[in-house]
Amino acid sequence: MTTTQGTQDTTHVAEQRKEQKSFAQPDETRSFEKGRVDLVSVGGAEIGRLTLEPGWRWSDHVKPIAGTELCEAPHFQYQVSGTLGVRMADGVEFVCHAGDVLSLPVGHDAWVVGDEPVVVVDWFGASEYAKR
Repeated sequence: MTTTQGTQDTTHVAEQRKEQKSFAQPDETRSFEKGRVDLVSVGGAEIGRLTLEPGWRWSDHVKPIAGTELCEAPHFQYQVSGTLGVRMADGVEFVCHAGDVLSLPVGHDAWVVGDEPVVVVDWFGASEYAKR
């Protein structure tokens, strides 16, 4: 950012500090049947890594915890591995693969497709995911 005098204003940079966390040592882990979410708090945000085993389905394994008909957590996530099926409240279905980036609104069900675990990193929505 440049001020009117042509010098760079670094005030906001001086207020930032370096933070580094690892999912190998998460701040919190929430386990549920056939899955878990590891959470790290960094930069004022909670980022989650969801690991979902073959046979996992939100409506079977997280719905009893959430107490809602469909998942009401919005997600903004990067899929690291596996294949994930998704059905929206309006019935639209699609499949997500490793390497996909997904912005998913509230009102969905999801399940692992095939025999490979699904791993996603979620920047939005994970902080409330599977919270008892």
